[in-house]
Amino acid sequence: MARVLKEVRVGRGSIAVVVGDLTEERTDAIVNAANTALAHGGGVAGAIVRKGGPAIQAESNAKAPVPVGGAVATGAGRLPCRYVIHAVGPVWGEGEEETKLRRAVESALATADQLGLTSVAIPGISTGIFGYPKADGCSVIVQETARHLSAPKGSVTDVRLVSIDDETASHFLAAAEHLC
Repeated sequence: MARVLKEVRVGRGSIAVVVGDLTEERTDAIVNAANTALAHGGGVAGAIVRKGGPAIQAESNAKAPVPVGGAVATGAGRLPCRYVIHAVGPVWGEGEEETKLRRAVESALATADQLGLTSVAIPGISTGIFGYPKADGCSVIVQETARHLSAPKGSVTDVRLVSIDDETASHFLAAAEHLC
């Protein structure tokens, strides 16, 4: 069962910090922390395909490759959401990581807007196996989400920052408290 740690009103919507399983989120879309090949073998991506089914990987194969900072949507298979938005964040050490992470978050949210979605769940993109320092990465994700929700137009109004682990959630929480 997901546990909401904090919810903050921002612009036209809200950001909630959640400890829970991303694959169980009942939002319009969940965001997958993807690699450029959209090969969903490990981490969040692997969990999404294991629970959602092989159709997600098959559709991803047809849309790959995706550049770092880009995002594409696929169906959600057996997941309780309608779409999976695959956002490609940077690998720590490749250069310009903050700019690339900001672009990945914005690309994911812009994709949701293009689909007319209102609710999106986002994990700690790049803060797992891609090695982006958790505190910094979570701060960037919160800032970029707040910036997107503060824009005058867009369909997305409800963003849930979801982490299975308390450590990442605590970094999302610290960043969200700076928005108050």
